[in-house]
Parts: sequence; structure tokens; C-alpha cells
Amino acid sequence: MEDSTTSREKILKKVRKALIATAKDELPGNIDFDSPIYETPNEPLEIMFAQQFTKLNGKFVFCEDEKDFLINLKALIFENKWENVHVIDSKIGGLLKEGNVSFSDKPEDLNKTNVGLTGCEYLVARLGTVMITSKQASGRRLVVLPNYHIVVAYTSQLVLNLKDALKGIKEKYGNQPPSMITAISGPSRTADIEKTLVQGAHGPKEIYLMLIDDHVH
Repeated sequence: MEDSTTSREKILKKVRKALIATAKDELPGNIDFDSPIYETPNEPLEIMFAQQFTKLNGKFVFCEDEKDFLINLKALIFENKWENVHVIDSKIGGLLKEGNVSFSDKPEDLNKTNVGLTGCEYLVARLGTVMITSKQASGRRLVVLPNYHIVVAYTSQLVLNLKDALKGIKEKYGNQPPSMITAISGPSRTADIEKTLVQGAHGPKEIYLMLIDDHVH
């Protein structure tokens, strides 16, 4: 009986020793968080973003410069017969004034707006995702209230991965981070009602991304 007990204790001791060794090998400190998970893409970030964004039912418009942006925006407004365009961001508002595009920036008009134009922090190419924070001039409401949300972005805001966008936001705001960080991947959708897919259930029905090329050629 003693021999049996001794043998069992020896086996258990070996098992414990093996488990401790394995646990040490799997400690978080030994995990490489810096090496990329995916292969480096061969195509430009703007093409990668456009492909992913449109897969998620987003509408993508590439603009060669700010003048081209105004031409495309006017065409969208005319074709869709949009009214009640709202802009809070002063830079975007300045562009629209230059192009004689009618809009409102009055708070009292916000609840009846149909089309909202905002900027963004970053565009995540691999996910086709738009990163927006509460620190931006557009705030929180203009992202969700309008039927149509138009994001005005520049090619210099493109990053490859989500961690690059979050790192950029952290570096930008330091110890005063935004209270809200939103990742927009196409218009909101739900199938909660009778299992029927509804787009724009709790946000804009359509999302447009107008990407302005600001790279030096």
C-alpha cells in the first residue's frame, strides 16, 4: 500500500512540475504583440479600404482634390434631391462655402437635418472602418441623427490596422482621451424584427465616404 501511494505521489509530482513549466512558457510576457498578424499588403491602402468599405454596404467616392470633392458632393446632392444639409466642422464648412453648397450649422436645425457631413480621426484600411471620436467638432449627434451620413476624409488619415488608429488617437490626445471612440463599418443594421434585415435601424440609412487625395504628387 505504501509503495502504491509513493508511486502515485511521484507521478503527481511530475505532472505538477510539467504544468508549472508549461504555464511559464505561456506567460503574457513571452507573447510577441509587435509582430504583424497579417502579411503586408501589396495594394495601396485607399484601394484596400474602398474594397472593404463597399463590402459593408458603404458608398465610396474618391476625390482627386478638394475641388473634385465639391464637384462630387454637388452631384450627390442634386441626384438624390437632398435638403437640410448640416455641417458643424469649420474646415468642412469652409469648403462648402467656397463651393457655394448650402448647409446649416445652427444647433436648432440639427434635429431636422437629413444629411450630415463630418470628418473622422482615421480610416482603417484592413477593416474598411471609420474611426470617429467625441473630441471632433461634429460631436456625437451628427453621426447618428441624419438619414445620410457623409464622412469627409483625406488619404493621409489612412492606416493599415485598428491598433494603428488607436495608437494615433492616444498620441494625439495624451492624458485627455475622448470619452467616446466609435468604429463605423457601414450603415447600422439589425435582423431582430422577424429575422428581416433592416438597414439604418439605429443610425443613418446610408453612409458615404468621400476620400480626398492630399498626397504630394
